[in-house]
Amino acid sequence: MSSEDLTAPLGMGKRRLVRLPFGLIGVGLLSVFVTTTMIWLAVVDDPLGGEPVAVIPLDAIVEGVTSQDIEVVEIRPGLAGDLGPNLRPESGRDLLGPRYEMVQRPDGKGTGEPVTSLSANPDTRVSERSDYGFLPKVSDAGVRPLDAYSRPVIREFSSIPKIAIIVNGMGLSETGTQNAIDRMPPEVTFALAPYGDDLDLWMQQARSKGHELLLQLPLEPFDFPDNDPGPHTLMVSLQPKEMLDRLAFLLTRATNYVGTIPDMGARFTSTKPSMQYLLEKLKSRGLMFVDNGTSSRSLSAETAGDLRLPFAGVDVVLDEVPREDNIDAKLLQLEGIARSRGVAVASGSALPVTVRQLEKWVQDLEQRGLQLVPVSGTIDR
Repeated sequence: MSSEDLTAPLGMGKRRLVRLPFGLIGVGLLSVFVTTTMIWLAVVDDPLGGEPVAVIPLDAIVEGVTSQDIEVVEIRPGLAGDLGPNLRPESGRDLLGPRYEMVQRPDGKGTGEPVTSLSANPDTRVSERSDYGFLPKVSDAGVRPLDAYSRPVIREFSSIPKIAIIVNGMGLSETGTQNAIDRMPPEVTFALAPYGDDLDLWMQQARSKGHELLLQLPLEPFDFPDNDPGPHTLMVSLQPKEMLDRLAFLLTRATNYVGTIPDMGARFTSTKPSMQYLLEKLKSRGLMFVDNGTSSRSLSAETAGDLRLPFAGVDVVLDEVPREDNIDAKLLQLEGIARSRGVAVASGSALPVTVRQLEKWVQDLEQRGLQLVPVSGTIDR
């Protein structure tokens, strides 16, 4: 016994510290956690991790029904951020007037059969001769070019978001035009440039592959004449007679189209009297009008609504910056608009990069719960 133990107060002898094996304890707790998790995953059948699900028993099997025949129903969440202006009037009223109900398709097939091609010959019911060529018209029975030349939409469910793609500038470049016709799916709408070459040939090729057509109208921009759409540009300063003459020349550049879309035109589309005059003439000829979406000051939607003219507006211009990553970002924005509003329209040019990115994008569009439709499929005809 040491002297320190003898002199220390009672109960105050030297204490020895006990060191716990914290490392072994940590390993043990981790092993228990991992083992418990594995047992839980093996025993509990819940791959969605607690997400609410609904199971519906099927009492009978319907022969001949595939997964494509089942309608997709979903809750569409709102998108954060600005989706851009909505050019479609939020109204359940019929804004377009009487319809022509097609009893038989122009190709002679039933309404439920796949569309493999569209007629490339002008329909005599909806065309008339003029000094410049064939002009579209409404037939005596009320058939419009919009009715006669539109591409039928075969599978159309109300809950599936719909997207229309318009490729502009067809006919300006032989290589670009042929590339778009060869690679784009038939639901894509082509817009013919009135100053393009061999428009009748391109019309026939596009229609034979099932593409719906628009005709581009050169309209006056704000910076005219520094930015000049062409010699027959419709301008706000034109007198009605000259305006009508230029319009007649432009409308005869091609046939078999369902409507028109502006080429440029920011000043023209923001001038109410000029837009009203133009849309009145287009309505009298049974055509729809598509706003190109390049001007926030456009009055086309308002004017079309007042006149009860079939109308669609471009929500996204895909290739303002013609690069792959920019086009992909615009396509993603387009999908968001379609899911939020139920329908969306995009336009782009026949540039190789645009056609290439569109070709990739449409590959699994249906599997993503989206439907590609012609532009006439975005309106209530």
